[in-house]
Amino acid sequence: MKTPTHFERLSRRGFLLTAGAAAATTAACGNGVGNDGAAVLDLQVDATVRHMYATYPGTVDLGAKSTGMLVMPVVTKAGLGVGGSFGKGALRINDATVDYYSATSASVGFQIGAQQLAYVLFFMTEPALNKFRGASGWAAGADIEYAVNDKGSNLSVATTTSNAPVIAVVFGQAGLMAGATLEGSKYSRIIP
Repeated sequence: MKTPTHFERLSRRGFLLTAGAAAATTAACGNGVGNDGAAVLDLQVDATVRHMYATYPGTVDLGAKSTGMLVMPVVTKAGLGVGGSFGKGALRINDATVDYYSATSASVGFQIGAQQLAYVLFFMTEPALNKFRGASGWAAGADIEYAVNDKGSNLSVATTTSNAPVIAVVFGQAGLMAGATLEGSKYSRIIP
């Protein structure tokens, strides 16, 4: 058997080191290590909350009364016969992010087009918040009350005095979205 030359040993070692570094880099890309996804999402969540509080002052009171808020800065809905939506957000308790979530939904029926919206789910009771956090895939149901606009940018008195366990404020480029529903959306904990 021929003994490898000094150059051949360096080439093999270099190849192994390069391959090892490439594998480590590729693995890190897929598991959230070394990326700034959480930081970017937190900045989007901060901006969404600031915009909501400034545009809809009644939500400041909802935020103060809530036990937690799920903030979804950008949710994209699209469809052509079959539709769906996707977005990422953060669950905040006492103004601090505690978890990150994705929201997905699917629908069938007459639909065409796309839109983007933002929304915040206010968990008004500890049991509602605990049920959301404890579920492996929480689905929005008919028990969510939707905030409605009464005049200008104010929330109706019924919204701000509601005893509902979860209140949703859905808004987009055109303001509060009347008739918007999150029913059927599924929320799953993620690592951004």
